[in-house]
Amino acid sequence: QVQLVESGGGLVQAGGSLSLSCAASGRTFSSYAMSWFRRAPGNEREFVAAINWGGSNTYYADSVNGRFTISRAVPKNALYLQMTSLKPEDTAVYYCAATSLGNYGLAYVEEEYVYWGQGTQVTVSS
Repeated sequence: QVQLVESGGGLVQAGGSLSLSCAASGRTFSSYAMSWFRRAPGNEREFVAAINWGGSNTYYADSVNGRFTISRAVPKNALYLQMTSLKPEDTAVYYCAATSLGNYGLAYVEEEYVYWGQGTQVTVSS
């Protein structure tokens, strides 16, 4: 019922920056928490960052904390991930996800998310 489409992936040098976007369509979100996950080659999908409906609460994986910033524009049903100080180990397909958790709910477990995008490739070269 809800379609999520990621964009903004690409190739960047280590230490550089990149911004990802996720646009939702199909219906208007109501009290949806959203997150970014990623899957590196040969690895399981892992949590990156999460944000609540109001955008007031965020949570980051230790591996990206201090380097990545998650934000959202609710009226536009858009999610963003600003990535700085990128490392080769950040190379992965990045996915946005959404689930209904109320105004303040925030989730970082993959199994709690209902809607997923198809992913966008981020490659960090050394």
